[in-house]
Amino acid sequence: MTFEKIGLVTDARGVAAVTLKRPEKHNAMNAQMIAELSDVARALASDPAVRAVVLSGEGRSFCAGGDLGWMQEQAQKDRAGKMQEAGSLATMLGLWNVMPKPVIGRVHGAAYGGGIGLIAVCDIVIAEENTRFALTETRLGLIPATIGPFVVSRMGEAFARQVFFTAKPFDAAFLIRAGLVARSCAATDLDAAVEDEIAAILNCAPGAVAAAKALCRALAGANPADSAELTANALADCWETAETQEGIAAFFAKETPSWRQSS
Repeated sequence: MTFEKIGLVTDARGVAAVTLKRPEKHNAMNAQMIAELSDVARALASDPAVRAVVLSGEGRSFCAGGDLGWMQEQAQKDRAGKMQEAGSLATMLGLWNVMPKPVIGRVHGAAYGGGIGLIAVCDIVIAEENTRFALTETRLGLIPATIGPFVVSRMGEAFARQVFFTAKPFDAAFLIRAGLVARSCAATDLDAAVEDEIAAILNCAPGAVAAAKALCRALAGANPADSAELTANALADCWETAETQEGIAAFFAKETPSWRQSS
C-alpha cells in the first residue's frame, strides 16, 4: 500500500508507525490525507500481525487541523458537498476510533482543530510538555462540529465547554486534567515515553487487548461516529450564515471581521 501524505512503517514487533507527512503545512489535513488515513486504518485493523499503532506528525507540528486550501474548496461547494467533506472526516475518525489495536498518539509542537480530533481517537496520548493546542473554529464563524462527538466523548462536556467556543489556546496540562492526554514530558523524553507504553501493550495478550478496548467503547455508551449526520448538518448550517461567510472571507483577506473586538 502506497501513500503520499502519510507514512507507514511496521517493525518486527508488530508496531505500526503512521506519520502525517505534510511538514511544510504543519501536517494540516486535506482531502487526500483524510482518505489515506481512512485507508491505513482499515488496513491496520485487519492485519493480524499488527499489535499496536503509533500516530505522529513529521516536522515541527503534530497537526494544524484543516488545510486552508481544503477549507476554501469547502466554502465553494453547495450544502451537499460541504456535508460530504464533513462525512469523509467523520468516517476517518470513526475508523481510527474503533480500530481493534491500541493507538498511541505521539504529539508535539502544535495540535489545532482537526488535530485535536485525531488525538481524541487515540487510546493513549503522550504529549511534549510545550505543545500548543487550540480549537479556533469560532473565530471564523464555524464550530468544531465533525470532531466534536469524538472530543466530547473523551474529555467530557465540562472541559469541552471551556475550550469549544472561546478559541483560547490551552496546554498539555489542561488536557491531562481533561483525560485526553495521558502524560506529558520534555521533547527529549517523548520517544522513550512512547516506548514505555508500547512495551506495556506488547506484554499483554493481543486478543484480550482488542476485547478490552471494545469493552471500553461499549461501556462508554453511544458511538461518536453515530453523530456524523447531526454534526455535518450543524456545520453546513454554519457555512450558510452571513457571519461565517464574513469570517472566512476576512481570514483569507487578512482582514478583521466585524464581530472581533480585540486582537
